[in-house]
Amino acid sequence: MAAVVGTSALLGSAAALAQSSIVIASTTSTEQSGLFGHLLPEFKKATGIDVKVVALGTGQAIDMARRGDADVLFVHDKVAEEKFVADGFAARRQEVMYNDFVLIGPKADPAGTKGRDIVAALKKLATANAPFISRGDKSGTHAAELRFWKMTDTDANKGSGYKECGCGMGPALNIAASAAQGAYVLADRGTWLNFKNRADLTVLVEGDQRLFNQYGVMLVSAAKHPQVKTAEGQKFVDWVTGPAGQATIASYKIGGEQLFFPNAK
Repeated sequence: MAAVVGTSALLGSAAALAQSSIVIASTTSTEQSGLFGHLLPEFKKATGIDVKVVALGTGQAIDMARRGDADVLFVHDKVAEEKFVADGFAARRQEVMYNDFVLIGPKADPAGTKGRDIVAALKKLATANAPFISRGDKSGTHAAELRFWKMTDTDANKGSGYKECGCGMGPALNIAASAAQGAYVLADRGTWLNFKNRADLTVLVEGDQRLFNQYGVMLVSAAKHPQVKTAEGQKFVDWVTGPAGQATIASYKIGGEQLFFPNAK
């Protein structure tokens, strides 16, 4: 009998361990910047909970969470996030951190975009028919890029050099870097700082307040999807927006430069 009880206890313990994991649907920028590699070991150390990150464009990540295939959503498209909450897929959205978008391009900058004005820069790219790689993947970065184009008078004609890759941030940067004379691309600063294959690319436009890039986190609603691991998912939300998680985000640096700035309220 003791052996049976012991076996049952072991099976129960194994089942409990199997439950101590969550799935986070997030953006390619949080993954490719290296942030999760820095963040998640600290969360595991604090809670014992394993995390599987599925890194997609923000639009795809939101769709995944809407289907109930994730416990937590961690993305950067405030308008889409607020709709996710309004539609009942999460009870609330909490701000976590921010960084900014930057316009990357060849150091020679043949289109003359360098400066602080992203809208003026895009107008110059369209006029010059300069090579521009758009992610074209409904990601948060793609959504931001399209907002900036709408602010120009060239939105309907972005120039013959405009190409959509339908890809993540890292691949888009690789395409820009491998273009014959270098191409332009809008990137989040975190992925750019962690990007190794820069070739002749550099930051050309930064500092425009419109380039502000806010990230939010949401626990997927168990009312919509009963299989959601509410307790474990809430622990992640509480940790990443609490003092320990915020300090861990702030401590992530590359070459002495901070990639994300915590701002949970």
